[in-house]
Amino acid sequence: MTQRITIVMYHYVRELPFTQYPAIKGLLASHFCEQLAYMQEYYEFVTVTDLNSALRRETNLPGNACLLTFDDGYIDHYTTVFPILEEAGIQGLFFPPAKSVLSNSVLDVNKIHFTLAAANKKIEALVTDVRRSLDRYRSEFKLKSNDYYYSKLAVSNRFDSRETIFIKRLLQVELKEEVRNLICNELFRKYVTTDEIAFAKEIYMDVNQLKYMSRNGMYVGSHGNNHCWLNNLSSDQQESEIDESLKFLKLVNAPTEDWIMCYPYGAYNESLIGILKKKGCTIGLTTKVGIANLSQDNAYTLKRLDTNDLPCATDAEPNSWTRAIL
Repeated sequence: MTQRITIVMYHYVRELPFTQYPAIKGLLASHFCEQLAYMQEYYEFVTVTDLNSALRRETNLPGNACLLTFDDGYIDHYTTVFPILEEAGIQGLFFPPAKSVLSNSVLDVNKIHFTLAAANKKIEALVTDVRRSLDRYRSEFKLKSNDYYYSKLAVSNRFDSRETIFIKRLLQVELKEEVRNLICNELFRKYVTTDEIAFAKEIYMDVNQLKYMSRNGMYVGSHGNNHCWLNNLSSDQQESEIDESLKFLKLVNAPTEDWIMCYPYGAYNESLIGILKKKGCTIGLTTKVGIANLSQDNAYTLKRLDTNDLPCATDAEPNSWTRAIL
C-alpha cells in the first residue's frame, strides 16, 4: 500500500499590515485560519507518532494524511499558531534553532529578512549598499567583481525579485561565512536596529514557551544549533551541531528518541544522514517541493509543500496538490 503524506511548511504567521515590518514575506494570521479550514475539509491531520508508526510499517496512514511544520522558532508560532492548533486539536511540528533561543542572537537569515523588509521600496539603495560592502572587503577576502556576483545570483524565482534573490543568495550561501556575517551585521545595524538582543527577544520563542507547547501536545524537533548550511560542514562539525541541538531538545522537554530533523535551508548530505541515524533520528525534512511517499522515499529526505502551494480560502476548490491525494 502506498503511504503518502502532505507535509506543509510555514515560517512567519502574523497580521503583517499591523506590524513594524509589513514587507516581511509571511502568511497573514487570518489567511492561516482560512487555509486550516480548507485543509480540514480535504485532509486528515495525523501526529508524529502516526508518522513513525507508518515508517515502521506498524500502521497505515490515510491517503490524505497531513502534518503542519513551522520552521525557525518565531514568536508567531507561540502567540498565533499554537492557540489555533490547540483549539482545533491538531498537532503542529515546531523547529527552532537552539542558538537563537538560548543566546538571544538574531540568525543571519533573519537579519537578511528584516533588512529587506525595512528597505522595502528602497531595494536599489540596499543593493548599492551591498555593492559598497563588497568593494570594501574585496581585497581582504579576495572577492570577485560585483558584476560577477550579480550576473550569477540575480535570477528571480516564484517568490522574489532578482534584486531580492541577489541579496539572499549572496549573503546566505555565496560568500564565505566570515564576510557574510560582517556584511549582514552592518546592514542589520543600518536598516533595522543596533540592539540585537532586544530584537531577538521580540521575534523568537523562549525556553518556557517551547516547554509549554511541548507539554500541551505540540512537537518540538531539531533545526540544528546555528541554523547553518549543514552540508558545508565537516563530519565533526555536523556531529557537534546535532549534539548541541539534542541538548536543547532535552532542555525544552522535547523527544530525543525517534526524533525529527528539519534541515536549515533544506541542506543535507550523506555524512549528516549517517550521523542522524546514529543519534536516534528517524525522519529528515527537506525543502524539496512535493508530497512525501513513505513507500518510496528515503525517510531522511522527505518533501514538503510551502504554505503558498495550497489555497488560503475556506471555500476554495481543491487545487492540483489536493486533487493528487483525493
